[in-house]
Amino acid sequence: MPVAPAPVLILALFGLAGFPLAAGTYAFGPADLRFMAIHILLTWSAVVLGFLGGIRWSQESTRDPPRFLRLAGAMLPPLAGGGLLLARDYLAADWIIGGFIAAYLAAWLFDRAPETLSRYPALMTLLTFSACVSLALALEKALRI
Repeated sequence: MPVAPAPVLILALFGLAGFPLAAGTYAFGPADLRFMAIHILLTWSAVVLGFLGGIRWSQESTRDPPRFLRLAGAMLPPLAGGGLLLARDYLAADWIIGGFIAAYLAAWLFDRAPETLSRYPALMTLLTFSACVSLALALEKALRI
């Protein structure tokens, strides 16, 4: 399993920082920051899902010829993230957070499918773990409110 180069790891850690910061603020921060923190967490979750879909699309489109079903599957994480953001006004926060956890786990499983190109699988696992743990912390808080 190739280890990502230092610049990739550093940028990935900066990208991951939004998850625990927003989730921690939502779960343990002052009550007046909760609304902002949950919206940052959900928006950041959708942005990163879009990024992951773009990575998958880029990797799958380099095949000769590109496979339609794999390219279509690469569109699912961004569509899920956008759909969950649009559903914020219609569903409770716990359902939205649970949906994001499911979307991250599905994207991770798709990345592990046979014959799937994956440049840095450990980095994808770290990202999925960070997102899911942070979202689970927020879910626990949302279920208590």
